[in-house]
Amino acid sequence: MACPKLFLSGLLIQLMFLFLVPEIAHGQGLKVGFYQKTCPNAEAIVKKVIGQVMSVAPSFSGPLLRMHFHDCFVRGCEGSILLNSSTHQAEKDSPPNLSLRGYQVIDRVKTALEKACPATVSCADILAIVARDVVVATGGLSYDVETGRRDGVVSSFTEPLTNLLPPTANITVLKAGFASKGLSVKDLVVLSGGHTIGTSHCSSFTNRLYNFTGKGDADPSLDSNYAARLKLRCKPNDQTTLVEMDPGSVRTFDIKYFDLLPKRRGLLTSDSALLADSQTKAYLDLQIKTGGSTFFKDFGVSMVNMGRVGVLTGTAGEVRKVCSKIN
Repeated sequence: MACPKLFLSGLLIQLMFLFLVPEIAHGQGLKVGFYQKTCPNAEAIVKKVIGQVMSVAPSFSGPLLRMHFHDCFVRGCEGSILLNSSTHQAEKDSPPNLSLRGYQVIDRVKTALEKACPATVSCADILAIVARDVVVATGGLSYDVETGRRDGVVSSFTEPLTNLLPPTANITVLKAGFASKGLSVKDLVVLSGGHTIGTSHCSSFTNRLYNFTGKGDADPSLDSNYAARLKLRCKPNDQTTLVEMDPGSVRTFDIKYFDLLPKRRGLLTSDSALLADSQTKAYLDLQIKTGGSTFFKDFGVSMVNMGRVGVLTGTAGEVRKVCSKIN
């Protein structure tokens, strides 16, 4: 059962509703082992393909995890991020999604599943299972993925602009954005930990280096030595260079991302923002103090929570035969 979507004209009105209208993460119709009878080897097939990909291209881990986030925050977890548009008006064509990559990996997984179980496993479920498998492949704990999602048939260029949280978001915007999807403050800080295997384009944070308040200054909350090193990598108008969000540990799922934040070395404004709230900061402090005592398990729980946002189940939507186009 999908959450109702608000089709309201005007960017300002849409932004207001991002904060005022919650989209409940209910996940009705999902269950662990949904394909047990119809495609019993589905998750094993996904795991095999992802294992092959990670062995030769481990840099896909972060992007594939991020793709599931971007899918769920726009229209819910229903695979609309994967749809192509001949006029370049799909979600994937929207500015916040232009840096996503790994679509060919999803296609490779889908091809393998279609060979084994035609027209059975949805692309939305593939995104959820792949996200789990890249976490495991990089050293994180496994968790059970609920399945049973159906694929949406609409993909909008404009909706990512008002549903995806920007890298410049402060803690108020972050908390409101997660709440609008029925997700908690704990989900916010836990899922931010996924940046441990992430990279970011310079354009997402150069404002912190060169023009933070519009006066040619740097963000004072950013460690000056770290900022100096970033300036060596990123010139003011650099749109292409990638920078590790967890330097030296980008291919390992660990808590070193959390370790960086109190040292004022969070790459994005939205990373540093986690220090500005008592609940998120308390979680960071606990994980740093205890070596991530609960983070790895918490991450699986929060991924399951996010995977329930706005899902289509039952007879809603469809099961695409090709992830990039509707049937």
